[in-house]
Amino acid sequence: MEERQISAAVIKRLPRYYRYLAELQNEDLERISSEELSRRMGVTASQIRQDLNNFGGFGQQGYGYNVEYLKEEIGKILGLDHTHNMIIIGAGNLGRALAGYAKFENRGFIVKGIFDNNPELIGKKVRDIKVVSMGVLDHFLEENDIAIATLAIPKEEAQAVAERLYAAGIRAIWNFAHVDLKLPGDAYVENVHLIESLMQLSYRLNKG
Repeated sequence: MEERQISAAVIKRLPRYYRYLAELQNEDLERISSEELSRRMGVTASQIRQDLNNFGGFGQQGYGYNVEYLKEEIGKILGLDHTHNMIIIGAGNLGRALAGYAKFENRGFIVKGIFDNNPELIGKKVRDIKVVSMGVLDHFLEENDIAIATLAIPKEEAQAVAERLYAAGIRAIWNFAHVDLKLPGDAYVENVHLIESLMQLSYRLNKG
């Protein structure tokens, strides 16, 4: 397929398509039209067709979409056809909650290590993964094939830790620290600002 620029909005919708298709599979539905998928998702049928046409379309006129095939293809686009080893920096409440979320593994995201500087947390286990000192982080990254690092640490520490991860070869960072990281252009950072999401909800409530 010819390389083309895919908009961030389309990429953001792909996991939602995947989730709905997984639910359709659980209902034992073999095929679905863009119109029916539109009604379920609250996205226009035209938008669905446009989004999927970025990757080849996948549908057949008069038939619609084969649910299993479309889910598999979107999974491949999202890189879910292989596993991604990840680590979590920060073993506080948020870090432990993320490490304990079993559904990551169902999608191929495997937590391989949890790191912290707090002596009271080092040695504790989350789902059989022992929290270890940040002092061994560089050696751990040398010895293990890690693709993604999750930051669940205070914002004051995040930039320095992110630079350390980048220097060690990590290019994908899932950032829960409330700060925008400054890294070279080949680094991929997905920011999750929980309080900003809550403020957007507050705005809608206030305007309701």
